[in-house]
Amino acid sequence: MRLRLDLMALIPILWLLSACAGEQSALDPRGPHAEHLARLFWIFLAVCSFVWIAVMVVLLIGTLRRTLPRPNPLSLDPAQERRSTLVVGGAVAATVLTMIALTAISYLSQRHVFAREKAAVTIKVTGLQWWWDVRYEADSPDQTVTTANEIHVPVGEPVTVKLAATDVIHSFWVPSLFGKQDLIPGQDNEIQFTASRPGVYRGQCAEFCGFQHAHMGLLVIALPPAEFQAWLKSQTAPASPPPDALQARGSEIFAAKACIMCHTIRGTSAGSRVGPDLTHFASRKTIASATLEMSRGNIAAWVVDPQGIKPGTNMPNVSIAPDELDPLVSYLAGLR
Repeated sequence: MRLRLDLMALIPILWLLSACAGEQSALDPRGPHAEHLARLFWIFLAVCSFVWIAVMVVLLIGTLRRTLPRPNPLSLDPAQERRSTLVVGGAVAATVLTMIALTAISYLSQRHVFAREKAAVTIKVTGLQWWWDVRYEADSPDQTVTTANEIHVPVGEPVTVKLAATDVIHSFWVPSLFGKQDLIPGQDNEIQFTASRPGVYRGQCAEFCGFQHAHMGLLVIALPPAEFQAWLKSQTAPASPPPDALQARGSEIFAAKACIMCHTIRGTSAGSRVGPDLTHFASRKTIASATLEMSRGNIAAWVVDPQGIKPGTNMPNVSIAPDELDPLVSYLAGLR
């Protein structure tokens, strides 16, 4: 019985520790910038914990200590006064030195985190309510890649991300790879990071930006350099023609509906920049800025009722007849 109670007492501790790892945790760093920030966190935590424990110990001693009655309460004990002065003076000096040390560590860390080197890849990320426009810059316009809500990067190579916003202030944050950086309308910011190992790392807008702020996520997918180059090359290609009659019908429905007024599908007549580029839509892992996993069922749910899934989003409810839904979903699911 005692063993069972002990194990039950460990459950809350294990539950809390589980939050320190995973695809979206600043305490599970997967890159040099995130590792440096994690070390800084543990240093601050250790120092602050030591100070808190020392204060609690002194408070406990002062509370439990029994003071002997004095014949004259107004009389002073010179020796005790000197000791008290030394203790208070030492505490003040220790506090000042601790604050100076933590400030210096923080300043030096910023120099490390914001250091720049020649980037292997340069990406411009624009924050909008409530999704991320991602554009890979290239010397030749035909090599420029545009996608949304997912960032693919090569492992072990520095990546520069230029940040912009078109509506309100957003904040770009992928905890496992780097710290936060704001996207401010009219002001371009920049961040650089390196992913040290392959994986999928979830990010989030960390600045309240409106009704669907909590559903403004993104994924950073770190690939070995060869796989990244293959992915980048595939993304430069236009959309493949529909391979069968069902998808061809879906393409016609897409062009006849309001979809064409907001989205781009390279290789077709759809060329609007209001919403995300859908040229390789089905190659992504999620829909609606990491709100839903990519699947035919979720594509159908999103197309039929985006306001029901993500209220306030700029995508309107488009009237789609029952016999139009399957061809349209098949077409979208084939955009790879």
